[in-house]
Amino acid sequence: MARRTYTEEFRIEAVKQVTENGYAIADTAHRLGVHPDSLRAWIKRLESPEAVAKNKATESSSAEIKKLQKELKRVKEERDILKKAAVYFASHTN
Repeated sequence: MARRTYTEEFRIEAVKQVTENGYAIADTAHRLGVHPDSLRAWIKRLESPEAVAKNKATESSSAEIKKLQKELKRVKEERDILKKAAVYFASHTN
């Protein structure tokens, strides 16, 4: 029987079902079709201090990216308005 591999996203979501939603490990493992020992190992690995620090850094980076994307959108809108104003005033000064 071939060993099955799971994506990191799948593992994170499985761990969240147990840690954040309070579902039992055995029930969650059964529903997802994974061995309970695998799920326990994922929980242990993802709750390690290194993983928690990495997750916080990722969340911080994601928040910064969203903020910068919002600012970029605003600046592009301002630029487009200024371009239109420049064309308008250039055509009306002659």
